[in-house]
Amino acid sequence: MAEMLVPKNQSLRIIRYEYRLIFEKKGRARYISHLDLMRAFQRVFKRADIPLWYTQGFNPHAYLMFPLALSLGIDSSVELLDIALVEKLGFEELRDRINAQMPEGLRILSAGEPVMKHTEIAAAEYVMRIKTKLTGEETVKAFKRFLGQEKIEIEKRTKRRGVNLVDIKPHITLISCEPESDEAVIAVRLPAGNEFNLNTNVVTQAFENYLGFEIDSIYTTRTKILTKSGEKFI
Repeated sequence: MAEMLVPKNQSLRIIRYEYRLIFEKKGRARYISHLDLMRAFQRVFKRADIPLWYTQGFNPHAYLMFPLALSLGIDSSVELLDIALVEKLGFEELRDRINAQMPEGLRILSAGEPVMKHTEIAAAEYVMRIKTKLTGEETVKAFKRFLGQEKIEIEKRTKRRGVNLVDIKPHITLISCEPESDEAVIAVRLPAGNEFNLNTNVVTQAFENYLGFEIDSIYTTRTKILTKSGEKFI
């Protein structure tokens, strides 16, 4: 009878210390994909000699969890990364050791113990700087008319039903919309998390379709991650 395969580290019972890192991803780093971001952090942790905790199984890997992945091309000052260590480190020491090895555009803002569960994430806020062939004031008025429609329908593909029309208007909360020079500076709150997730790219594409011409430039920054009650996720 063949001998049963047993994970090499099955008998290990290593204590793990959990940390939640809040970091910014800006400038050129906004074009790093989610997979490459994970690889970048793994290299940083190795250079910084951070004692990561590894899963105990046939294929052990470092515990790195991004609760809410960021779309490519978007800035953020509120990105989240949960990690586990086999040694207890001070929050400031952990932050500083990591930052000393970080590439341009990535920086840990704070480190602490996880307080809330990932399932509590319900929304995120963004600031979009939109420039079109219109003036900033005209773009603002156009966006308000866009949101004033009875419905804002987009095509959504599903495996079972193919292409469906989905009304995203009820899911867009406008916080502010003001002209600034030749741009429209628009702050919105969109659903995020496991239940329903609405990407800003979907909103701006729908706005472009409404305009009937291409938007010249869009610069989006994620500014907050919130719970159902509107609390800051920590």
